[in-house]
Amino acid sequence: MEKRKAAQVLENYSLQEIMENAYRNHILIPAFNIAYLPMVETIVKTIRRLDTFALLEVARPDITKFEAGSFRAVKEAYDHVHERGLCRLHQDHVPVIDEDMNEVDWRSSIQKALELGYDSVMIDGSRCSLEDNIRITREVVGMAHAAHASVEAELGSVWGHETGPLPPYEELFASGKGFTSPEEAERFVMETGVDWLSVAVGNIHGAISGAAKDERKVEARLNIDHLGTISSRTRCPLVLHGGSGIKKEYLMEAVHNGITKINVGTEIRQAYEQGMRTGGEKKAAGNLAGRLEELITNYYNIRGSAELLLKESAS
Repeated sequence: MEKRKAAQVLENYSLQEIMENAYRNHILIPAFNIAYLPMVETIVKTIRRLDTFALLEVARPDITKFEAGSFRAVKEAYDHVHERGLCRLHQDHVPVIDEDMNEVDWRSSIQKALELGYDSVMIDGSRCSLEDNIRITREVVGMAHAAHASVEAELGSVWGHETGPLPPYEELFASGKGFTSPEEAERFVMETGVDWLSVAVGNIHGAISGAAKDERKVEARLNIDHLGTISSRTRCPLVLHGGSGIKKEYLMEAVHNGITKINVGTEIRQAYEQGMRTGGEKKAAGNLAGRLEELITNYYNIRGSAELLLKESAS
């Protein structure tokens, strides 16, 4: 099938249909965080060239700590490139309690994204009690489904955005501290009706402030057995936050154990920033495009995924 034809057919699918099909057939969908508005155009040009389906996403830190501008500004940049066939727009990480342990007006942020026409939203109640996380997520599911949007939630603790230094990574991994409980995940999905679930199985976020934001991330591992248990209990698309820097062999196993969406922020942001420091906008765009192609082609093995999604849908 011709590249543009595949994209044109995908325009008629809902994001939830695409995600569920990707989950059933072990096709990874990357979600690229927009830390700077010009990244939108470069990402879209690259996925067009590679015929790959992806999400563009923006979180509060992209706006408050970098230069994404606002949820509206990112939506306008997305509308300008006009590529619904190969990408959709996701509101990432709206916390109920943020990394500084402050309460957030999550309801207004979610409602704003839905009114703007975002295809999916994420409510992050992972710092709440299980009961509060379930209650709030259930409310967001009601809001979003009424607007024909999908919902992602989080259970467990994906470390990395907290104030202050992290405990040593090997200590976190060995102890399983913050890992998503399979039993709680099963209850959570059943009682909330959430569409996708972000899980903690050894993955960590990259730093977003201070000198550490420019440092290389810890090379994280994933507990595949634990992930497989969560997947068998929940039977819904699972999400891997902190996707930058995970070894390929772990990632490929994770895709066959329920991971459908992977969030990518640190490494594409750093590639863009390095270009800006050394050669301005043109160099930044070139750096970003090169890193995206490397990830899509050699790391995620999803070049041409638009056509793969259609073939699987037809089967």
